Amino acid sequence: MSREISLACARGTLTALRSGKAEGPKLLALHGWLDNAASFLPLLPHLGDFDVVALDLPGHGGSAHRLPGYDYVFVDWIHDVLDALDALGWSRANLLGHSMGGAIATLVAAAAPERVERLALIEALGPIAGIAEEAGTRLRQAATARRALDSNKSARVIADLQTAVDLRMAASQMSRDAACLIVARNLRPVADGFVWRSDPRLTLPTHVRTDESFIRSWIRAIEAPTLVVAADPAPPYFTPEARDQRIAELRHGRVEVIAGGHHLHMEQAELVAAVVVPFLRGAA
Repeated sequence: MSREISLACARGTLTALRSGKAEGPKLLALHGWLDNAASFLPLLPHLGDFDVVALDLPGHGGSAHRLPGYDYVFVDWIHDVLDALDALGWSRANLLGHSMGGAIATLVAAAAPERVERLALIEALGPIAGIAEEAGTRLRQAATARRALDSNKSARVIADLQTAVDLRMAASQMSRDAACLIVARNLRPVADGFVWRSDPRLTLPTHVRTDESFIRSWIRAIEAPTLVVAADPAPPYFTPEARDQRIAELRHGRVEVIAGGHHLHMEQAELVAAVVVPFLRGAA
């Protein structure tokens, strides 16, 4: 159903899974934090009429990590996505993003509206907002964690796939089948088992989170028709109240709520596809 591709970009090679029809509408899919392109595998059978590229974001899956000494600054993801579009030769495309990938897609649509046809977001509309009163503590904690990271430390060896899946499920609430897909793409075989392919720097706290007023201004800059698919129950960082306030800032936007967990695009792919696919085809 899908094939592995590599994209030569300015800050390193990005890997991706490509599927569908080459002549179909262009669709770039962006996964969530510590996930990878495999998180879209359950949706791919429903996207057969599209030319789909599910990207491994930098530091995830098989894509290159940031250079030593650098961090994963949120606005930099904008250029990773634009670089991927350039490498594909796509002047304009639809964007499909889950969680962190949805937050990134939000910023791309605001920063480069001429590149985005339609915007489908799952469990996201912009990044997580910061609290001004916590900014000093966050900055201190992030700087301390960054300085303490030992890049020379040997990676933890995991005995087998099932152990790795157990570790992922302990950190994230999702079905075992969903975890297996993500974990299998995020493991590199070594002599005694496996190690994670994802960059350890991704687990560090961010130095800065943006104020809500800035995020809403970014959302107002989006020109593309936008669909937000939200899970019920909602996660604490994307409450219905916060979600609806942001959706109200969209020029052309609506929300569809589906009962399920945060990875509902994997666990309930058919229900998600039933609303996402018509939207991407141009339905209201």
